[in-house]
Amino acid sequence: MAATKIGIRQLVEFILRTGDLNAAVNSQNTALEGARIHRKLQKQRGEDYEKEYYIKRTVDMDDEQFTIEGRADGVVIGDELFIEEIKTSDPTFDELSENTKTLYWSQAKVYGAILTQDLDFDRVTIQLTYYQRPTDAIVEKQQEFSRSELKKFFDELIEEYEQWLKLRSDWRKERNQAARKLEFPFPEYRNGQRDLAVAVYKTILTSQRMFVEAPTGTGKTISTMFPTIKALGEEKIDRFFYLTAKQSTQHVAEEAIKLMSEHGLKLKSITLTAKDRMIFPEEVDVKPEDNPYMIGYYDRIKDGIKDVLLNENQLVKDKIQMYAKKHMLDPFEFSLDLSLFCDLIIGDYNYLFDPMVYLQRFFSTEDQNNFFLIDEAHNLVSRSRAMYSAEINQDAVIKVQELFKKAKGDVDSKQIKRRLTQLDNELELIHQAFSEQSEEYMVENNPLDALEKAMLNFNEAGREWLPKQPDNDLTSGILDLFFINNKYVKISEYFDESYRVLIKNTEAGINIQEQILDPSPYLDASLKKGRGAVFFSATLSPVDYYQETLGSSTGLSLRMASPFDQNQQNLLLTSYIDTRFAARQNSLPQIVASVAALVDAKEGNYLIFCPSYGYLTQIADAFKELVPDVKVTVQTNQMTAEDRKAYLDAFREEKNGTLVGFAVLGGIFSEGIDLTEEQLIGVGIVSVGLPGLSIERKLLQNYFDEKNGHGFEYAYQLPGMNHVLQAAGRLIRTNKDRGNIVLMDQRFVTSRYTNLFPRHWSNYRKIYSVTALQKAVKSFWGR
Repeated sequence: MAATKIGIRQLVEFILRTGDLNAAVNSQNTALEGARIHRKLQKQRGEDYEKEYYIKRTVDMDDEQFTIEGRADGVVIGDELFIEEIKTSDPTFDELSENTKTLYWSQAKVYGAILTQDLDFDRVTIQLTYYQRPTDAIVEKQQEFSRSELKKFFDELIEEYEQWLKLRSDWRKERNQAARKLEFPFPEYRNGQRDLAVAVYKTILTSQRMFVEAPTGTGKTISTMFPTIKALGEEKIDRFFYLTAKQSTQHVAEEAIKLMSEHGLKLKSITLTAKDRMIFPEEVDVKPEDNPYMIGYYDRIKDGIKDVLLNENQLVKDKIQMYAKKHMLDPFEFSLDLSLFCDLIIGDYNYLFDPMVYLQRFFSTEDQNNFFLIDEAHNLVSRSRAMYSAEINQDAVIKVQELFKKAKGDVDSKQIKRRLTQLDNELELIHQAFSEQSEEYMVENNPLDALEKAMLNFNEAGREWLPKQPDNDLTSGILDLFFINNKYVKISEYFDESYRVLIKNTEAGINIQEQILDPSPYLDASLKKGRGAVFFSATLSPVDYYQETLGSSTGLSLRMASPFDQNQQNLLLTSYIDTRFAARQNSLPQIVASVAALVDAKEGNYLIFCPSYGYLTQIADAFKELVPDVKVTVQTNQMTAEDRKAYLDAFREEKNGTLVGFAVLGGIFSEGIDLTEEQLIGVGIVSVGLPGLSIERKLLQNYFDEKNGHGFEYAYQLPGMNHVLQAAGRLIRTNKDRGNIVLMDQRFVTSRYTNLFPRHWSNYRKIYSVTALQKAVKSFWGR
């Protein structure tokens, strides 16, 4: 393997950071704004000034080579050596903590230590230039250092860092040895598993991306993890990430690691949990300066990390919290710091792809030692659009204005109230322009620069004002608006030809959305932070759609056959039911009769998926009227966690008779649940699952019509078909499962849809009447 890269800033912060964890409102400097300020200051320097000067030093630590690297903001190489480090933030220079200043100087001193030796200078002048963003005030401080004192400083840093590297390298030797010896943790491979494992290993070796459609029961998790761990043991990669959209699939990954650990695997894994579910109850709504888990955090963190690394391998929520409590550390931040020492990071997609929350400690630069396993990849299409979109409602501003009116006492709010008024004025100007159009919505192809400026100004005032205020409804409202603005301004950095600004009038006032229609270039950029990736799901057809929308149009593809006998399921397509909106009322009797035909043939549990709550209610009510003796359970849009559990528990209880559950297609019960053997013996799906008509879908359709001529497919048909495939996949989960799947929509019999069927749906039958359906279902159970 090539020398491992370590960022100079990363090195300095890990060794030298002390004091409190400050989770207060962050600076409003965006990446673009910070870069603009840097360029502005760099242009003012002389012609000998070399900006963004790349600096590196390869060092041996614990018998391995590491490249210490970074970029100095400016270097002048003449009779004397001059280095400038530019920092930008909101507080005044005097308000910065002493440790923050130490870290600033230390980063520049590492540059100086390397350059004085590489360029053979006895001394160097280092200038720290601090730009306070809200006031444009500039503070310049200079210090002169000798080559010898900087070398001593650098060597001491490396010496302490090497102790941690030795801890890590000793572990990796143990890990690699165990990984190389690891055998597949089952007596034999299922059908197709070996092929998948080999394909994953080759994908890692060749630094590529691969899309795998592997039907339920293939064993996707173990078949992708096992070869990745073998590559880890062969030192092809240093770590890998298992990313998914659901906790349930994260648990599957944890179980796979637990199973392999029982067969000799030694691997440090961590599951990252969202902050609101990770922190201690006593931390909720407590300011950082009053939070005992944040006060002195950096003085205790190294002891906490070392304690965990010497005693634990598989780090999940409860275990992380146990050690966090022991060492008085905020458990969420502790988990992020621990992840740097782990071989496997399990978590949500957003840790790699979301521009607001991605893991900067891993993904600030490209690293060929990272590899990505992306589970349930079909979910990433819609999730990524949400990540790169933002919105603001006018009522968020109105709410804060009303809170100011109710506020008592002197809240010293002149500046922030003025900025709030400016923001409200910008929104009102847009509202007036919208009203003059007398349209349902407006679409702009360019960003709303004046609105973004007003948002930025408000947030700058808020950052100055909020820390000085007590906790109350007003500060809470302003903080909410701060974060809304923060995301909107951040997302505006990405605005390009794939974006639209959508303006709508709602009950809550004017609503403004920055909508991305094609985030694939940004997903591609995120994936380039690692060596490669494997996307896998039971539903990734057609593969070229997923390759294009997920930023990997040149990726490899593998479409696997089902490990189960096709005769375990009886796939029936009804040609006599029209579920298009205009025909729904007339087709209701046929749908209900078809559901009755499905459940009448054999006692047991059935799921019927419907395209909307309204349609679901109509069908469920009509069914109960037609078949009053059959037990029915219905999904609602107000279900609590307890309600959802009770819904599924009804299927898992041993009982006589028939249970029919009605659920929404594309909802919580249509994917990610396991009901095996007699727990589920039939599935009915009403409609082809097209998403409802909306302005957003229309924009998506128009964009892809112009881009590739497939607007309807990309906006409606393929997302809908994915929901159908996922819902149908609830039926056959093991080799003991059997049952009927009835697709109730005449469009399913057309080639436009049958061409999208997976391989294991090739034995489908077209059904032309309710009577024929009754015979087909009974015939299946009579085999």
